[in-house]
Amino acid sequence: MTAELVRGQNHPLSRTRVEIGIAADTPVLALVAACDDTGRMAGPGALAHPGAPAALPGLAAPAEAAAAHRFAVDLDAVAPSVHQLRLVLVLPPGGPARFGSVAPPRVAVAEPGGADLAGFALTGLDAEGAVVALEVYRRQGSWKVRAVGQGYADGLPALLADAGVTAPAAAALSSAALAAAAGPAGTGAAAAARDGAGITAVPAAASGTHGLSGPPETPPAGTAAGPAGAAPDAGGSATVPGPAPASGAPYAGAPGPAPAADGPGGPPTVDYVHPRRRRSTSEPPEPAPQAPAPAAPGEAPIPVAGDATGWTMDERLYNQVWGMFEDLARAVAAYRSACEFADSRLDRELDAALSDPRHRLAGADHPARDAARARRDELAAQARSVLDRDLDQLAAEAAVVEPALPAAYARWASPVWHDIPAAGPDEGPMALRLGDLHLPERPDLRIPMLVRLPLERGLWIDNGRTGSEAAMATDTDRLRRAAMDMAVAHAARLLAVHSAGRYSVHVIDAAGAGAASLAPLVHAGVLAGPPAAGAAGVAETLERLTRRVDLVQMAVRAGAPEELPPDLDTAEQLLIVHDFPHGFDDRAVTRLRYLADEGPAVGVHLLMVADRDEASAYGPLLDPLWRKLMRLTPVPDDHLADPWVGHAWTFEPDLPPNGSLVLDQAVERAARARRHARP
Repeated sequence: MTAELVRGQNHPLSRTRVEIGIAADTPVLALVAACDDTGRMAGPGALAHPGAPAALPGLAAPAEAAAAHRFAVDLDAVAPSVHQLRLVLVLPPGGPARFGSVAPPRVAVAEPGGADLAGFALTGLDAEGAVVALEVYRRQGSWKVRAVGQGYADGLPALLADAGVTAPAAAALSSAALAAAAGPAGTGAAAAARDGAGITAVPAAASGTHGLSGPPETPPAGTAAGPAGAAPDAGGSATVPGPAPASGAPYAGAPGPAPAADGPGGPPTVDYVHPRRRRSTSEPPEPAPQAPAPAAPGEAPIPVAGDATGWTMDERLYNQVWGMFEDLARAVAAYRSACEFADSRLDRELDAALSDPRHRLAGADHPARDAARARRDELAAQARSVLDRDLDQLAAEAAVVEPALPAAYARWASPVWHDIPAAGPDEGPMALRLGDLHLPERPDLRIPMLVRLPLERGLWIDNGRTGSEAAMATDTDRLRRAAMDMAVAHAARLLAVHSAGRYSVHVIDAAGAGAASLAPLVHAGVLAGPPAAGAAGVAETLERLTRRVDLVQMAVRAGAPEELPPDLDTAEQLLIVHDFPHGFDDRAVTRLRYLADEGPAVGVHLLMVADRDEASAYGPLLDPLWRKLMRLTPVPDDHLADPWVGHAWTFEPDLPPNGSLVLDQAVERAARARRHARP
């Protein structure tokens, strides 16, 4: 089974003899760079390119540009000093100048002559002329593949300079690789431009290897397959562009590589120019991106993970999940509306058939009633057929998107939890998965329920036995334990997907009833302090967080955040309250309501585990508190509605599998990161 990767995701390789395949919409150069454990190249000899295809042991880079490549790699023959093999794709001269103007290329690592092991579609590229597509790297004695997708608007010279090659050497190496690809006899991309015989990528759906093998297609007769802008000369042939100059800028007005800061031996200068902004008013705009090839007649388009809009893959996946949510809501709304129309028409036709007493007495109304019911069944069947078609497409998209979700969006059972990349100090996910949503028309089609971060409102996990049949059928103790386990799972996910010190978690467990569920957090040492017990602990915790809210609000309003006390914890605060209102007096209840109202705006978030009936003694005083929080349930319940048509969606929480240690491991990783981050 092929693992479809997204940018930054890795996948283990079960064999050391593999093949790397590339399928693109335009001819590209495929190069391989050998790097050490820091990602630096040893020099120009560490690049396998058309001018030196066998520069690296264990592989031979393609000798010319083509839309489809496939070459073997023997990882056992790779030198011990090489820790990373990076696959580099470059647009040669004479064709498109940036990857954003062509359909996203796809790369894959496959078995020798067999099926793909892992694939990656390079979506989201724009002004880049060279891109590190993927890397095969060593990890603890074994090999893995990682989807990279790092592009460079300044082309191959900038890519090589970023890998440690000096700027002059990078420019010379880039020029040699592009010149060798063009060839003295006009082979490769230049020959394709001269002869007008373009190379087309094999469609991904045409074979079981996702379009990475097979002969290239030939364009129909009479069509121009040469590169855009190649004008014919007097003899009717297109002008062949020469090799790229040493600056690495093969087109007029295109930027060159970043110059060295301190001469030939100095490090490359960082270029802060936005890659999607033209650098001068005289520079012509790039051509508009080409639409991907349409699907064959009668076939649904092949879904791709991350094909929604967004600046990052995280944002694109979030928008794609949200789009699936909306599509499912509207598809079911159309089906239900058609069924309601069929039922109303059936009622009208039956009323008309029974309005004549002669028909009722003689039995002549039977054919009319049968015909009316047949028309109703036909209309309902047509609506169901359309719904099934739409739901099948959504199910296919969900099957592609779900394995590609990062840890913040993924189920606890996803393999992504076994190797979570460390988040940077300023990085964080856009949203957090709370569970799954589904409708009765297709219960097996689950849409991830994602809530935006930082939380704009608190969460309330209802551990009462009212509101759903599943809650009524569950034992009270089991329901309370499941609710607290759910709260701990949300807190663990929040800590695991953020950098160390980004969140501080506080717990109020006045009666100590949640000790068993809190054990993973307590033993790992990721809490800001021991769980608060008793009325005194409740009052002290609420006083500390209320003071933080007041101080931050005053600093923000005064425009002087630097004046905050040095002992104030500036991290986001999450307060877990278990078994409310046990241990709460009137003053504590007032402070809790204040945190629910004012806390989210200044980084204090509330996660309550409570039964509303147990707080009924406060009467309507707590009604604003319950309305302020988003209600969740530890068992399936259909209390949530979408913002478009108001369907009642069944919510199911996402909990770690029974007997799994994935939550403990995630919490332990977060604890190690916190210990290493401490000065």
